[in-house]
Amino acid sequence: MNSTILYSALGWLDLFGIAVFAISGALVAARNRQTLVTFGFFALVTGVGGGTVRDLLIGAPVFWVQDARVPILCLGIALLVWLTPVKFWRPAAVDWFDAIGLAAYSVFGAAKAMQLGIDPVPAAIMGIITASVGGVIRDLISGEPSIIIRPELYVTAGALAASVFVLLVQTGVQGFVAALIAFTAGFALRALAIVKGLSLPAYRGAEEKE
Repeated sequence: MNSTILYSALGWLDLFGIAVFAISGALVAARNRQTLVTFGFFALVTGVGGGTVRDLLIGAPVFWVQDARVPILCLGIALLVWLTPVKFWRPAAVDWFDAIGLAAYSVFGAAKAMQLGIDPVPAAIMGIITASVGGVIRDLISGEPSIIIRPELYVTAGALAASVFVLLVQTGVQGFVAALIAFTAGFALRALAIVKGLSLPAYRGAEEKE
């Protein structure tokens, strides 16, 4: 695999994932009737949080510090959501934008890690971190139940997208095709979780015998 070519081919996923996560962050601020400053903060934290942690872990320059387009994009989205009448946003909009960002960013995070020579399993984990940490920070700040402790599938969908991408690339599938398949798989699983309430079995512990 020529990792440099692969990473370049998947670059579109970066801004796409950032944008939809920024929208989800701004929508949480809207749902809580926050100020424009809070809109911008939520959009930025949600958009770049996971990628920031990923870059720190793999020793890469923190992407949004090196590229002014990223914070400008997040703040622009925050302003756009602020100006948009609330009737255009359905209550479930946060979940759906989050689902799109989750699938896209899982793939891109794994791709960036592989481009820097990270082994396949840690690379897939970097994809999961990229996709989920921003939402975790957003929920902690807003006081909402964290995405990682909700019963329906969330991190699992990100893990599926990242793992499928890494596996396909390792078997020689072209980068864009692998990304498209992995994105579709991750988004489909998360969509099913949103619509059908799919969840993994919860820990039941050592139940008392009757």
